[in-house]
Amino acid sequence: MTHSYDHDQTCTSHRNSSGARTHRGRPRHRAALGAGLALAVLLAACGGDDSAEPSDPTGAGTSPDSEPSAELAVVAGEPFPAERCAANAAAGTITYHTGFDYAATASIIEVLVAEVAGYYDELCLDVTVTPGFSVANYPLVAANDVQFASAGSFSEVATFSEANQADLVALSVDGHVPIDALIVKPGVAAQLADLAGATFGIKGDLPPSVRAMLATAELADGEDYHTVLLDGFDPAAHLAVPDIVGMPGWKSNEPGALERAGIEFELFDPSDFGVPGSFGLIYTNREFLDAHPTAAEDFMRATLRGLNEAIADPAAAARATFELAESNGNPNFLSLDGETFRWATDAALIVDTTPAGSFPGVPIADELSIEIAAYNAVGVYPDGAPSIEGRWSDLVASLYDADGTVIWPD
Repeated sequence: MTHSYDHDQTCTSHRNSSGARTHRGRPRHRAALGAGLALAVLLAACGGDDSAEPSDPTGAGTSPDSEPSAELAVVAGEPFPAERCAANAAAGTITYHTGFDYAATASIIEVLVAEVAGYYDELCLDVTVTPGFSVANYPLVAANDVQFASAGSFSEVATFSEANQADLVALSVDGHVPIDALIVKPGVAAQLADLAGATFGIKGDLPPSVRAMLATAELADGEDYHTVLLDGFDPAAHLAVPDIVGMPGWKSNEPGALERAGIEFELFDPSDFGVPGSFGLIYTNREFLDAHPTAAEDFMRATLRGLNEAIADPAAAARATFELAESNGNPNFLSLDGETFRWATDAALIVDTTPAGSFPGVPIADELSIEIAAYNAVGVYPDGAPSIEGRWSDLVASLYDADGTVIWPD
């Protein structure tokens, strides 16, 4: 088993003479949503018929049909039920795949922290953690070859499920904003409209949130800007490519790497333009969820405990995950500084975007509907928006008590 964790970065911001917010020399501009995107968000937010509250098992999500029997119920501070232990053991080996190596990032770090602490063992779960890659995990989970995995966004889960008739279920959502941003060479653009005619470098595709952000300036993919594929994962090398003006990246990764290298850049953040999104999801498949409900719940119970501990002590969490990466040969050349920045950024975003009255990791039904509707409004889904029905579960909410403590046996 492997693990790693650490995170301790303080970001400062100020305002330039024009009033635009800057972050270490990178201007961020706030703008209203484009008309089509704003309308889609408004309709999704107001149209209660299209989404269900988390407690409604007949709506967009799924929830248990009934409360567990007294023999199976987990009660805080009381012994873990023997019958539940036997049910969890009967699930056999449960495999979890990370989304990117042993990175100290949302939907990975909480599993690593829980595994190292022995929380899965305490709940009679035999968990194997394997480094993987987000896009490669979907078919494995769909086939139940892997039971849990990390996803980059709810849009990813819903899109794969729709395109492949896969019954995937998002169980946790850590961040309630897009994690992606657009990184641009300095002096190229003071506002989004200045990017008309630009060419961006991409490692796979332009993230939906970045496309939606560009659409707020009436910039359309393939018409007002173009993309070219980049090789490798080095943001410094990517930004130096002469034929591009910039590239998308994770707010928790590329900006930190460029700052540490002393490379100047500008950052356009979709959340500054009102673009909805999500990051740091853990999902499973319907087959496993239905066949082993207590094991699924307790996997998430232990994982939530790991998440809350990682948020409480981000530096220790990032350091632990980095040590796991090192013990696994560190094939992706992760660094302690990089993983510290990564989790500090993710943890801050999770805390800042978890709605009042909710707790880390709990999916919010309305937000999922708004995310899909907003991306559909700007043409992200050429074949139509994927359905969110059955694509998420509210079981995570039931694992917290009223004060936000994960319900844990003695």
